[in-house]
Amino acid sequence: MKIAILGTGNLGNAIAKGVINSNLKVDSLYLTKRNLVELASWKNENKVHLTSSNSEAVQQSDIIIIAVQPKQLIEVLNDIKNHLIASKHTVISVVTGRKIEDIETYLGSELPIIRCMPNTAIAVSQSMTCLCANKKGALHLETAKNIFNALGTTLFIEEKLMQAATVICASGIAFWMRLIRATTQGAIQLGFDAKEAQELAMQTCLGAASLLIKSGSHPEQEIDKVTTPSGCTISGLNEMEHQGLSSSLIKGLVVSYNKINQI
Repeated sequence: MKIAILGTGNLGNAIAKGVINSNLKVDSLYLTKRNLVELASWKNENKVHLTSSNSEAVQQSDIIIIAVQPKQLIEVLNDIKNHLIASKHTVISVVTGRKIEDIETYLGSELPIIRCMPNTAIAVSQSMTCLCANKKGALHLETAKNIFNALGTTLFIEEKLMQAATVICASGIAFWMRLIRATTQGAIQLGFDAKEAQELAMQTCLGAASLLIKSGSHPEQEIDKVTTPSGCTISGLNEMEHQGLSSSLIKGLVVSYNKINQI
């Protein structure tokens, strides 16, 4: 498998780290960026090639992951379109807010095109990645799923849900980070030092998610196990709800969704 990541910014870097640290059988990994100085940490990595030429990366690869900013997409598509071969290449776009039909306008519908939205946890192989594809891309979904399953978990969805998935999974990383930070601050106020407080918050968050994943339970089922009549847990939960915890989270998701639809 020969992979190229066009636009190795924060997300592109995260994908690259995930690919290198996974068990994927990768023959070569081309990383592109205008300023290669920013990719200096990759310089001595085995099988990794750095270039500022998107066309070079495309010609040397078969899986093309486009990870540029939305405003840069058209320029990149125009740059690579004459180097893409339908029988050889599969294009995977992680560009926020750009539909498959937007890409087909420049590359045509005969090329396999897969749209996906991972999150930055892909760098530690814990991404939640949603995928959708055009007709030709659907034939190559297993390839894309193999890549991203090695970097976390995948879910195939209808494209109309991709904007919502971006908010829940990609923006969601920031939302969960803020909740962990808030828990850390609370722990400090209750007497722990900063390092201990963050460790408590992180591991408890990981434990909560792991419980749901492994048990298949609904969150309320697990909540019921730790709330006793007149106890401290239910008192704290009720106070958080009185202050708008659930409502604020839902409103934040909706605002992010409305914003992404303006991009």
